[in-house]
Amino acid sequence: MIPSKDTKAITVLFLFGVGSRYESAQINGASHFIEHLMFKGTKKRPTTLDISKELDRVGAEFNAMTSKDYTGYYIKINHENYKLAVDILSDMLLNSKFDIKEINRERGVVIEEINMYHDNPLMYIESLFEEAVFQGNPLEWDISGPSEVIKQITRAQLLEYRNRFYRADNVVIAVAGKINKEVKQMIQKKFVEKLDGVEAVLPSFEKFPQTQEDPRVKIQYKETKQVQLALGFPCFGYDDPRTYALHLLSIILGGNMSSRLFISVRERRGLAYFVRCYPNFYQDCGNLLIQSGLDIARLDEALAVIQSELRKIKKDGVTIKELNDAKEFLRGKIVLNLEDSSNLTEYYAKQWLLQDQLLSPDEKLKKYGEVTPQKIKEVAQELFQKKSCNLALIGPFKDKEKFYDKIDL
Repeated sequence: MIPSKDTKAITVLFLFGVGSRYESAQINGASHFIEHLMFKGTKKRPTTLDISKELDRVGAEFNAMTSKDYTGYYIKINHENYKLAVDILSDMLLNSKFDIKEINRERGVVIEEINMYHDNPLMYIESLFEEAVFQGNPLEWDISGPSEVIKQITRAQLLEYRNRFYRADNVVIAVAGKINKEVKQMIQKKFVEKLDGVEAVLPSFEKFPQTQEDPRVKIQYKETKQVQLALGFPCFGYDDPRTYALHLLSIILGGNMSSRLFISVRERRGLAYFVRCYPNFYQDCGNLLIQSGLDIARLDEALAVIQSELRKIKKDGVTIKELNDAKEFLRGKIVLNLEDSSNLTEYYAKQWLLQDQLLSPDEKLKKYGEVTPQKIKEVAQELFQKKSCNLALIGPFKDKEKFYDKIDL
């Protein structure tokens, strides 16, 4: 429970410890498919329209999200209607019918969502990059799965998978905003007490071994005018103390419009409309990704400039001013994000579910504040190695071999 006196909204979030990395290849996409089906009707609310009309009537926001390591469902609503939010979420998660007609209808929806991502290079480049970084591990798979699996997966497989993971010992429920003591009592009565009380050892995911010893190149042929590029490296997971230095390093490199890559790639040379750098963290591992959209004729120059900036930061580190500016930028982003009750629930629920801890924003900022230029340099030297470099490209390319010679770190 995260109370806030400065809002009249309330967000209720149910976050389950299951995502695509828990799947087998035979059911890849099940986590995401189940998320869709939770909105397709219950005994009390037989259709999607019955659910959406109740929430639309009071102007509520509602949605769900599936990642590689969690699945979440939330409703943001006027605090006066909190009972409706709790009732609908509990009803969906406990009583969804998984009607075979709806399952078959939704297959087409999910397949079109898959096609949308695959047909949009700007959206798909990160998935292609993670195929390279995490090859041989379920983390390399698309969250939505391949169309072939979605066409064939059965109702029985979906229900078995749901029942394994949608359990009392595998969910974090977070409520933020203008809350009262009745909210917790209602969640306990409507949801927690009705879940299967039998607890067993939760199925675990396949951990990712940090064993990359050679650079990797992944290409997807597509006739495009602009090449989508993703270059990056495997790194550590949520719980590693080096994540604070890495996050600040990503801001200095490409986290805003005054970052090194933005200035060198876009402002000074006009090589790209956008260039950015950001980390992706999972429980046991992660990656640091540099992404850009480029003219094919200037791809080689852009690759050279990007890698030049990585070599500089390995050799010379960062300045005190750059680091302090990055810390202030991050502080401002955290303050703005956590003004919203939905962001608050996600902030705390993810920590509790994935890290088994709860750090307040001030406690987190204190850890960022302890990062020194030396720590930034050490992380850069550890990560920015030719042997662990991964390059993904979407554009009119058929031969990936020529790109190995362009990796120069």
